[in-house]
Amino acid sequence: MSATAKNGTDTVSVVVPTRNSEQTLEACLASIRGQTYGALELIVVDNFSGDATPEIASSYAHVFQQAGPERSAQRNRGAELASGAYLLMIDSDMVLDERVVEDCVDAARTEKAAAIVIPERSVGEGFWAACKALERSCYVGDDTIEAPRFFASEVYRRYGGFDEAMVAGEDWDLAERLRPTVRFARVQSEIRHLEGNLRLRDTIRKKFFYGRRLGGYLARHPHAARRQLVLVRPAFVRHRRRLARQPILTAGMVVMKAAELAAGALGVAVSRLRKA
Repeated sequence: MSATAKNGTDTVSVVVPTRNSEQTLEACLASIRGQTYGALELIVVDNFSGDATPEIASSYAHVFQQAGPERSAQRNRGAELASGAYLLMIDSDMVLDERVVEDCVDAARTEKAAAIVIPERSVGEGFWAACKALERSCYVGDDTIEAPRFFASEVYRRYGGFDEAMVAGEDWDLAERLRPTVRFARVQSEIRHLEGNLRLRDTIRKKFFYGRRLGGYLARHPHAARRQLVLVRPAFVRHRRRLARQPILTAGMVVMKAAELAAGALGVAVSRLRKA
Protein backbone atom coordinates (compact mmCIF):
# COMPACT_ATOMS: atom_id res chain seq x y z
CA MET A 1 0.00 0.00 0.00
CA SER A 2 1.43 3.37 -1.00
CA ALA A 3 1.43 6.54 1.07
CA THR A 4 -1.40 7.87 -1.10
CA ALA A 5 -4.36 5.75 -2.08
CA LYS A 6 -5.51 5.55 -5.70
CA ASN A 7 -8.20 8.16 -5.17
CA GLY A 8 -5.66 10.64 -3.78
CA THR A 9 -6.61 10.06 -0.15
CA ASP A 10 -3.66 10.10 2.26
CA THR A 11 -3.11 6.70 3.80
CA VAL A 12 -2.96 6.43 7.60
CA SER A 13 -0.66 3.76 9.03
CA VAL A 14 -1.94 2.55 12.40
CA VAL A 15 0.81 0.99 14.53
CA VAL A 16 -0.10 -1.31 17.43
CA PRO A 17 2.65 -2.69 19.73
CA THR A 18 1.67 -5.90 21.50
CA ARG A 19 2.88 -8.35 24.12
CA ASN A 20 0.61 -11.11 25.42
CA SER A 21 -2.39 -8.99 24.45
CA GLU A 22 -4.88 -11.70 23.50
CA GLN A 23 -7.57 -10.53 25.95
CA THR A 24 -8.07 -7.11 24.34
CA LEU A 25 -6.35 -7.31 20.97
CA GLU A 26 -9.23 -8.50 18.79
CA ALA A 27 -11.51 -5.70 19.99
CA CYS A 28 -8.70 -3.21 19.36
CA LEU A 29 -7.88 -4.39 15.84
CA ALA A 30 -11.53 -4.80 14.85
CA SER A 31 -12.17 -1.17 15.84
CA ILE A 32 -9.26 -0.09 13.63
CA ARG A 33 -10.44 -2.10 10.64
CA GLY A 34 -13.95 -0.73 11.22
CA GLN A 35 -12.97 2.94 10.78
CA THR A 36 -15.03 5.16 8.48
CA TYR A 37 -11.76 6.28 6.88
CA GLY A 38 -10.91 3.71 4.24
CA ALA A 39 -7.25 4.33 3.38
CA LEU A 40 -5.74 2.45 6.32
CA GLU A 41 -2.64 0.36 6.79
CA LEU A 42 -2.65 -1.70 9.99
CA ILE A 43 0.77 -2.66 11.37
CA VAL A 44 1.23 -4.84 14.46
CA VAL A 45 4.67 -5.16 16.04
CA ASP A 46 4.66 -7.93 18.62
CA ASN A 47 7.23 -8.35 21.37
CA PHE A 48 7.43 -12.16 21.03
CA SER A 49 4.16 -12.98 22.81
CA GLY A 50 3.61 -16.41 24.31
CA ASP A 51 -0.19 -16.39 23.91
CA ALA A 52 -2.51 -16.14 20.91
CA THR A 53 -1.49 -12.57 20.10
CA PRO A 54 0.44 -13.43 16.90
CA GLU A 55 -2.47 -15.43 15.49
CA ILE A 56 -5.01 -12.69 16.25
CA ALA A 57 -2.73 -9.98 14.89
CA SER A 58 -1.99 -11.87 11.68
CA SER A 59 -5.71 -12.23 10.96
CA TYR A 60 -6.24 -8.44 11.02
CA ALA A 61 -2.94 -6.74 10.19
CA HIS A 62 -1.66 -5.78 6.77
CA VAL A 63 1.86 -6.00 8.21
CA PHE A 64 2.89 -8.18 11.16
CA GLN A 65 6.39 -8.33 12.58
CA GLN A 66 7.97 -9.37 15.86
CA ALA A 67 10.47 -7.03 17.50
CA GLY A 68 11.37 -5.61 20.90
CA PRO A 69 12.55 -4.84 23.46
CA GLU A 70 9.95 -2.30 24.60
CA ARG A 71 6.96 -0.29 23.39
CA SER A 72 8.95 2.70 22.09
CA ALA A 73 11.14 0.48 19.93
CA GLN A 74 8.08 -1.39 18.66
CA ARG A 75 6.37 1.86 17.70
CA ASN A 76 9.45 3.13 15.92
CA ARG A 77 9.81 -0.16 14.08
CA GLY A 78 6.19 0.12 13.00
CA ALA A 79 6.88 3.64 11.72
CA GLU A 80 9.81 2.29 9.70
CA LEU A 81 7.52 -0.29 8.09
CA ALA A 82 4.74 2.23 7.46
CA SER A 83 3.94 3.70 4.05
CA GLY A 84 1.29 6.17 5.21
CA ALA A 85 1.40 9.95 5.12
CA TYR A 86 0.15 9.84 8.71
CA LEU A 87 0.89 7.61 11.71
CA LEU A 88 -1.52 6.66 14.48
CA MET A 89 -0.05 4.97 17.57
CA ILE A 90 -2.57 2.79 19.41
CA ASP A 91 -2.02 0.46 22.37
CA SER A 92 -3.44 -3.05 22.29
CA ASP A 93 -5.90 -2.37 25.13
CA MET A 94 -7.62 0.48 23.30
CA VAL A 95 -10.80 0.57 21.19
CA LEU A 96 -11.42 3.43 18.76
CA ASP A 97 -14.66 5.23 17.97
CA GLU A 98 -15.33 4.61 14.30
CA ARG A 99 -14.56 8.21 13.27
CA VAL A 100 -11.23 8.60 15.07
CA VAL A 101 -9.02 8.32 12.00
CA GLU A 102 -11.33 10.37 9.76
CA ASP A 103 -11.53 13.15 12.34
CA CYS A 104 -7.75 13.17 12.82
CA VAL A 105 -7.12 13.50 9.09
CA ASP A 106 -9.69 16.29 8.85
CA ALA A 107 -8.03 18.13 11.76
CA ALA A 108 -4.58 17.69 10.24
CA ARG A 109 -5.77 19.16 6.95
CA THR A 110 -8.03 21.97 8.12
CA GLU A 111 -5.86 23.11 11.03
CA LYS A 112 -2.53 22.31 9.34
CA ALA A 113 -1.59 20.31 12.43
CA ALA A 114 1.10 17.63 12.52
CA ALA A 115 0.24 16.20 15.96
CA ILE A 116 -3.32 15.34 17.02
CA VAL A 117 -4.55 14.61 20.54
CA ILE A 118 -7.39 12.08 20.85
CA PRO A 119 -9.32 12.10 24.14
CA GLU A 120 -9.28 8.84 26.08
CA ARG A 121 -11.98 7.34 28.26
CA SER A 122 -11.43 4.46 30.67
CA VAL A 123 -13.94 1.61 30.79
CA GLY A 124 -13.80 -1.41 33.05
CA GLU A 125 -15.37 -3.42 35.83
CA GLY A 126 -15.50 -2.76 39.53
CA PHE A 127 -14.89 0.12 41.91
CA TRP A 128 -11.27 0.92 41.01
CA ALA A 129 -12.03 0.95 37.29
CA ALA A 130 -14.81 3.46 38.02
CA CYS A 131 -12.33 5.58 39.98
CA LYS A 132 -9.89 5.45 37.08
CA ALA A 133 -12.66 6.44 34.66
CA LEU A 134 -13.51 9.46 36.82
CA GLU A 135 -9.87 10.49 36.98
CA ARG A 136 -9.33 10.21 33.23
CA SER A 137 -12.51 12.17 32.52
CA CYS A 138 -10.90 15.16 34.24
CA TYR A 139 -7.91 15.11 31.88
CA VAL A 140 -9.79 15.75 28.63
CA GLY A 141 -8.38 19.00 27.23
CA ASP A 142 -5.45 19.08 29.68
CA ASP A 143 -2.23 19.76 27.76
CA THR A 144 -0.06 18.65 30.68
CA ILE A 145 -1.52 15.13 30.70
CA GLU A 146 -2.80 14.30 27.21
CA ALA A 147 -0.23 13.52 24.52
CA PRO A 148 -0.72 13.21 20.75
CA ARG A 149 -1.13 9.79 19.15
CA PHE A 150 -1.64 10.89 15.53
CA PHE A 151 1.29 12.39 13.62
CA ALA A 152 2.32 13.50 10.19
CA SER A 153 4.82 10.77 9.25
CA GLU A 154 7.44 13.25 8.08
CA VAL A 155 7.34 15.12 11.38
CA TYR A 156 7.44 11.93 13.46
CA ARG A 157 10.53 10.75 11.63
CA ARG A 158 12.22 14.14 11.64
CA TYR A 159 11.99 14.27 15.44
CA GLY A 160 13.17 10.68 15.82
CA GLY A 161 9.89 9.22 17.06
CA PHE A 162 9.79 7.85 20.59
CA ASP A 163 12.99 7.77 22.63
CA GLU A 164 13.83 4.08 22.84
CA ALA A 165 15.86 4.63 26.00
CA MET A 166 12.63 5.61 27.79
CA VAL A 167 10.25 2.96 29.10
CA ALA A 168 8.20 5.48 31.10
CA GLY A 169 7.14 8.99 30.12
CA GLU A 170 7.96 8.43 26.44
CA ASP A 171 4.59 9.81 25.29
CA TRP A 172 5.07 13.00 27.29
CA ASP A 173 8.68 13.26 26.13
CA LEU A 174 7.73 13.24 22.44
CA ALA A 175 4.99 15.79 23.08
CA GLU A 176 7.41 18.10 24.87
CA ARG A 177 9.94 17.83 22.03
CA LEU A 178 7.29 18.62 19.42
CA ARG A 179 5.42 21.36 21.25
CA PRO A 180 7.75 24.36 20.61
CA THR A 181 7.64 24.07 16.81
CA VAL A 182 4.80 21.75 15.77
CA ARG A 183 1.12 22.70 15.56
CA PHE A 184 -1.15 20.54 17.74
CA ALA A 185 -4.87 19.96 17.32
CA ARG A 186 -7.61 17.95 19.06
CA VAL A 187 -10.55 15.84 17.95
CA GLN A 188 -13.82 15.00 19.69
CA SER A 189 -14.06 11.28 18.83
CA GLU A 190 -12.63 9.08 21.56
CA ILE A 191 -10.41 6.15 22.40
CA ARG A 192 -11.73 3.78 25.05
CA HIS A 193 -9.03 2.37 27.30
CA LEU A 194 -10.01 -1.15 28.40
CA GLU A 195 -9.12 -1.38 32.09
CA GLY A 196 -10.79 -4.75 32.68
CA ASN A 197 -11.37 -5.69 36.33
CA LEU A 198 -8.86 -3.17 37.68
CA ARG A 199 -7.31 -3.97 41.05
CA LEU A 200 -5.53 -1.49 43.26
CA ARG A 201 -2.51 -3.72 43.80
CA ASP A 202 -2.07 -4.10 40.05
CA THR A 203 -2.01 -0.36 39.38
CA ILE A 204 0.39 0.14 42.32
CA ARG A 205 2.70 -2.54 40.93
CA LYS A 206 2.55 -0.92 37.49
CA LYS A 207 3.44 2.53 38.84
CA PHE A 208 6.36 1.11 40.79
CA PHE A 209 7.63 -0.55 37.59
CA TYR A 210 7.39 2.69 35.63
CA GLY A 211 8.80 4.74 38.51
CA ARG A 212 12.00 2.69 38.34
CA ARG A 213 12.28 3.69 34.69
CA LEU A 214 11.17 7.32 34.89
CA GLY A 215 14.60 8.81 35.50
CA GLY A 216 15.26 9.74 31.88
CA TYR A 217 12.04 11.72 31.60
CA LEU A 218 12.57 13.47 34.95
CA ALA A 219 16.09 14.52 33.95
CA ARG A 220 15.05 15.81 30.53
CA HIS A 221 11.79 17.56 31.47
CA PRO A 222 11.92 18.51 35.18
CA HIS A 223 9.54 21.46 34.84
CA ALA A 224 6.88 19.45 33.00
CA ALA A 225 7.26 16.57 35.47
CA ARG A 226 6.58 18.87 38.40
CA ARG A 227 3.22 19.79 36.84
CA GLN A 228 2.32 16.22 35.92
CA LEU A 229 3.43 14.11 38.86
CA VAL A 230 1.41 15.65 41.67
CA LEU A 231 -1.61 14.49 43.64
CA VAL A 232 -3.66 17.69 43.30
CA ARG A 233 -3.57 18.31 39.58
CA PRO A 234 -5.08 21.47 38.06
CA ALA A 235 -7.50 19.20 36.17
CA PHE A 236 -9.04 18.12 39.49
CA VAL A 237 -9.48 21.73 40.57
CA ARG A 238 -11.15 22.62 37.26
CA HIS A 239 -13.56 19.71 37.62
CA ARG A 240 -14.15 20.04 41.36
CA ARG A 241 -17.93 20.17 40.89
CA ARG A 242 -17.92 16.89 38.97
CA LEU A 243 -15.82 15.33 41.71
CA ALA A 244 -18.06 16.74 44.44
CA ARG A 245 -21.10 15.09 42.83
CA GLN A 246 -19.45 11.67 43.22
CA PRO A 247 -17.87 11.75 46.70
CA ILE A 248 -17.33 7.99 47.08
CA LEU A 249 -15.62 7.61 43.71
CA THR A 250 -13.64 10.78 44.33
CA ALA A 251 -12.41 9.43 47.68
CA GLY A 252 -11.40 6.21 45.96
CA MET A 253 -9.65 8.17 43.23
CA VAL A 254 -7.64 10.13 45.80
CA VAL A 255 -6.62 6.91 47.57
CA MET A 256 -5.64 5.35 44.25
CA LYS A 257 -3.66 8.39 43.07
CA ALA A 258 -1.86 8.70 46.41
CA ALA A 259 -0.92 5.01 46.31
CA GLU A 260 0.23 5.29 42.69
CA LEU A 261 2.34 8.36 43.38
CA ALA A 262 3.90 6.71 46.43
CA ALA A 263 4.69 3.58 44.39
CA GLY A 264 6.15 5.65 41.57
CA ALA A 265 8.27 7.71 43.98
CA LEU A 266 9.53 4.52 45.60
CA GLY A 267 10.42 3.19 42.16
CA VAL A 268 12.39 6.36 41.38
CA ALA A 269 14.20 6.13 44.73
CA VAL A 270 15.09 2.46 44.21
CA SER A 271 16.43 3.25 40.75
CA ARG A 272 18.61 6.09 42.05
CA LEU A 273 19.96 3.98 44.92
CA ARG A 274 20.99 1.23 42.53
CA LYS A 275 22.80 3.76 40.35
CA ALA A 276 24.57 5.36 43.31
